[in-house]
Amino acid sequence: MKQLFLIIALFSSAISLADNEPFGNITGEVIDEELQEPIPYATVVINDMEGNLISGNTSTGDGSFVIDKVPAGKYVLQVQFIGYKTYNREVDINSRNSNINIGKIYLEPDVAMLDGVTVIAERTTIEQRVDRKVINVGKDLTTTGASASDIMNNIPSVNVDQNGNIALRGNSNVKILVDGRPTNMDAAQLLRQIPSTSIKSIELITNPSAKYNPEGMSGIINIVLHKNANDGFNGNLNAGVTQGENTRYNSSLDLNYRKGKFNFFGNFGAQWGDRFNFGRIYLTEDNYRQNFDLVNSRRSLLFKVGVDFYLNDRNTFSFYTNQNPYKGGPDGSLSILYPDNPENNLTQNLDFDYENQNSTYNFIFDHKFNDEGHKILLESNYNYFDEDENSSFTFEGNTGNLAAYRDHVKEKRENLVVNLDYENPLNEHSKLEMGAEARILNTDNAFTTTNEEMSDATYQYNRDIYSFYTTYGQNFEKWSYQLGARLESFKVNAIYNKEEIFTDDYLNLYPSGFITYTPGEKNTYQLSYSRRIDRPGFFQVTPIRDVSSPRLTVSGNPELQPQFTNSLEFNYTRKFEEKGSFSAGVFFRNLNDEISQVFLEDPEEPGSLLLQFANFEDNNSYGLELSTNYKFTKWWSTNTSFEVYSQKLKGQVGTQYLETDNTAFTFRSSHNFKASERLSFQLFGFYRGESKNLQMDMEPMYFMNAGARYSFWDDKASLSLNFNDIFNSQEFRFINGRPLPQEGRFKGESQTVYLGFSYRFGGGKNKALQRKQRDDNQAEGGGVF
Repeated sequence: MKQLFLIIALFSSAISLADNEPFGNITGEVIDEELQEPIPYATVVINDMEGNLISGNTSTGDGSFVIDKVPAGKYVLQVQFIGYKTYNREVDINSRNSNINIGKIYLEPDVAMLDGVTVIAERTTIEQRVDRKVINVGKDLTTTGASASDIMNNIPSVNVDQNGNIALRGNSNVKILVDGRPTNMDAAQLLRQIPSTSIKSIELITNPSAKYNPEGMSGIINIVLHKNANDGFNGNLNAGVTQGENTRYNSSLDLNYRKGKFNFFGNFGAQWGDRFNFGRIYLTEDNYRQNFDLVNSRRSLLFKVGVDFYLNDRNTFSFYTNQNPYKGGPDGSLSILYPDNPENNLTQNLDFDYENQNSTYNFIFDHKFNDEGHKILLESNYNYFDEDENSSFTFEGNTGNLAAYRDHVKEKRENLVVNLDYENPLNEHSKLEMGAEARILNTDNAFTTTNEEMSDATYQYNRDIYSFYTTYGQNFEKWSYQLGARLESFKVNAIYNKEEIFTDDYLNLYPSGFITYTPGEKNTYQLSYSRRIDRPGFFQVTPIRDVSSPRLTVSGNPELQPQFTNSLEFNYTRKFEEKGSFSAGVFFRNLNDEISQVFLEDPEEPGSLLLQFANFEDNNSYGLELSTNYKFTKWWSTNTSFEVYSQKLKGQVGTQYLETDNTAFTFRSSHNFKASERLSFQLFGFYRGESKNLQMDMEPMYFMNAGARYSFWDDKASLSLNFNDIFNSQEFRFINGRPLPQEGRFKGESQTVYLGFSYRFGGGKNKALQRKQRDDNQAEGGGVF
C-alpha cells in the first residue's frame, strides 16, 4: 500500500510540474488520537473537488508529512491508515496562502477493522535509501530455508560459501549486526542460529557515514528481527521441516501485547538437526588424496523478550534481552589416502562439541524536545558470550607417532557499548547530529590439551574504543549533501600465558561525505566517500596453535595491524512508476596495510601447511553492481542482480610472494508467480563465475531453487513447499592449488525439500515504537543501533 501511493504521488507530481500556475506546499503531522503518538507510513493524498487524485505522500517515522508543488486550487486532503477512520479536510491554495501547515491530524481508531488487520509482505522488495539498501524479507524468501544463512545467497551483493562464511561485494571483511548491535559471535555460526522466519529485513550499508562504527572493510550487514507492536494481543507461529540426507526442524513464535503506556513483545525460535558435508582434495604432485566427511549437528534456541514504556509524549523507556543457547558441532573423519601405497593411509577421527550461551541486554531512553525532530537518545547494550569447546581426536592406519588426544577451549567475551546521540534540525533545510560512544571488549581464552606436541595456554585480549562523531547536512530542491567525521581513540593489549605480548594505542579520524542529486521524481544520483577500518579478528591474533588436520596447522599473529580502507561510490536509481525500479552502482576501494593469509610449508613437517596472517602493501579493488525489482504483469514479478568485482591480490604463499589479478562476477534472479489470490510459485537461480585467490583458482558454481506457497483461513495461515538445489549442483570446486599443487571439491547437503507452516493470530493497528537507532532501518540514516 505504501509503495502504491508513493508511485501515485510521483506520477502526480510529474504531471503538476508541467503546469505554470502557482504552486503550494502542505505540511502536517499524523497522530494516534488515543495514544497521542505519531503514526508512521500513513497515506496522505490530495484530491480535487471531483475526487480525482492530484498528489500524495506518506508520513515519516515521526508522523510528519510534506506534499509540495501542489498547483493553486481547492482540494480535499485525505489521510488514511489501516485500522483507523479516514480523515478529510478541505484546503485552498492560492497566491496569498501557498504554504499550508495543517498541524496535528488526530486519527480515530476504527474498532470494526481491528480483528482483520494483518500486514505481511508476500514478496521480497528492495528499497534504496540515502545510505543503505534495504531488503524487506517477504514470504518468498522465508520459504527457501530455515536459517539466515540459507537465504543470504538470495540477497544482492552477498555470498555465502559452503562453510557459511559470508562476503559482501566479494570481500569477507564485513561487519554483521543483529538489530544494529554486535553479538560477538562468529558470523557463520550466527547466521546458522537465526531462524529465517524471525527476520524482518536485511540492510546492506556498503559505504557507512561517520555516524556509524567504522569497522568492517566491505561495509555492514544489519539483520533486523521482527518486533510485533500491534495494539492488543498478537502473534505469529511458524514451523518447518527440511529433508535431505538428514532431517532438520525449525520453529518460531512471535508474541506481542500492547495496552496503554506499555508494549510487551517476545520471540522464540528453535532449530535442530544434522547436516552432512564432504570434501575431496587431490595433491597431484605427491599423488595422495585428502577426504573430509563430516556431520554437523545443531540445536539452537533464540529468546527475545522486552518492553516499551511510553511515559508521555516525549519520553520513552525500552528494555529487551536476547538469549541464544547453542549446542552442536561436527563429527566425522579426515583421511589421507595413497592410491599407490595404501599401507600409508591415515585417518583422523574427530568429534567436536560446542556449547555456548550468547546473551544481550539492552536499555534505551528516548527524549523528544519541543521542536519537531529535536531529540536525544541514550542506549546501553551489554553482550556476554560463554563457550565450551570439547574435542577429541583419534587416529587409524599408518599413525606413526600420532596418539589420540583431547582438547578443551574455554572462551568468555564481554562487550559493553554505550551511546549518546543528539539530533537538531536547525531549520527547514539543515540538520546537525552529534554523538559519543564507548565500546569495551574483554576476551578470556584458556586452552588445555592432552597432545604431547602442544602445550596448555591462556590468552586475554582487551580492547577499549572511545569515539565522538558529528554530521551536518542540508536539503535543497534537487540537491542534498551530508558531511561528517568520527574521531576514535583505540587501545588494545594482548596477554599470552600471563605475559603481555602486544599493545597498541592510537587516535584516528574517519571522514565521510554524501551528495545526492534528484532532477525529477524518477531519477536519483548519489556520490559518497568514507574511510573505514578492519581490525583483526580474535582467531587472527591469538598465538595458540590449532591443529585442524594432520596436514594443516593454524596460528594467529598477535602483532597483526588493522587495515584501512578509503571507499568511493557512485549510485544511480531509476523508478518505473508502479512497475518497480532499477539501480546501478560502481565503487573503488584503496586498502592500506592489507591483511592477507600466509600459507607456508611447515618446516617441522614437510608436505604440511602452516596458515597465518600478515600485513602487506596497499591494494585496490573495483566493482560494478546492477539490480532491478520489476513487476512484468499482475502475476509475475522479479528481483534480479548482477555484480562484478576486480582486485589485485598480494601475499606470501609458501616460499613465494605472489601477485595476481582476480575478476569475478555473480548473477542471481528470483521470480514470483501469482497463480491466484491464495497460490503463488517462486523460482530462484544463482550463478557465480570462476575466480581466484592466492591459494587456488575457483571454478564456476550454479544452483536453482523452486517453491510454492498456499494461504488459507482468511490468509491467516499458509503452507510453503520448497525444493532447493534442484540439479544438485551447488558445490565448491578448485584447481591449481598453491603452494602445494592440488585440486578438490567441497559439497554440503544442499539438495533438500522444505515444508513450512505459518499462522497469524490476534489483530490490531500497528504502532511500533519509532526509535532513532544507530544501525536501524530509519530513512534518516545513522542512529545508535
